[in-house]
Amino acid sequence: MKRIDSHLHLWELDGPVPHPWLGPQLGELHADFPAEQAGEVLRQHGIDAAVLVQSSDSEAETEYLIAAAESHGWVAGVVGWVDLADPCTAEAQLERWLPGGKLVGVRHLIHDEPDPDFVLGPSVRDSLGLLASAGVPLDIPDAYPRHLHQMPILMESVPGLRLVIDHLSKPPLSRGIEAMAEWERGLRRIAGYPEVSSKVSGLDFGPGFNAEAIREAVEVALDCFGAERLMYGGDWPMTVAGHGYTQNLQAIASLVAELSRAEQESIWSGTARRVYGCNLGTAETLEMI
Repeated sequence: MKRIDSHLHLWELDGPVPHPWLGPQLGELHADFPAEQAGEVLRQHGIDAAVLVQSSDSEAETEYLIAAAESHGWVAGVVGWVDLADPCTAEAQLERWLPGGKLVGVRHLIHDEPDPDFVLGPSVRDSLGLLASAGVPLDIPDAYPRHLHQMPILMESVPGLRLVIDHLSKPPLSRGIEAMAEWERGLRRIAGYPEVSSKVSGLDFGPGFNAEAIREAVEVALDCFGAERLMYGGDWPMTVAGHGYTQNLQAIASLVAELSRAEQESIWSGTARRVYGCNLGTAETLEMI
């Protein structure tokens, strides 16, 4: 069974890409995590390919990730940044990058925007209309709670838009019953739109992390989306600051193993192939490196 990691980051501290959020205060994350290292991590864990996801709202990073995809056959695609605040610029960027076949999605760090309603602004909606017309999905990071409740508004106002909710919208596993109930209500509401999928990723929230710690969140997500709209994401190198890639993969894998083979195939690769257009048939797999 092929496995795609749908959520992997790259950065180099002295490289051409600005990362304003990435400072020495982040400890182990304040280091270089290049494509060569990522490929080795994935190979060691039996992952066949990965989708690179932006972590900087910059054109420079989109170019950097596309270049990595062109140099490393295990990269199944790039979720990059385009300037959603300026539809004319966004259109020009899409026209430049989409023909190369490496850009398969778009993401913006909306949680870092000073305007809490950034994603609902008229210019952004116009840019999202361009994504919808091109069939390019939008990843939503760090959605709970503010942005999770904005997503239905977005879906109603931009016909044809496809969304990917990163990290199951960050379920508040350590914040008690009421917070989890609010998260579940929001997730169920957005899952009511068939164009929305989500990533089982980024769930390493603190001490005691294991399969049982995330079982509730994963089971709710399965009930909301079904396996056919969920995909595995490793969230490397963010896992370096937590329990590590191995423990994150094992926790998710043990829960996925309880499902039917068809459901397992959806989460490991089928959903990513469908949503992002990942084609492993033409990619160089990690066994060949």
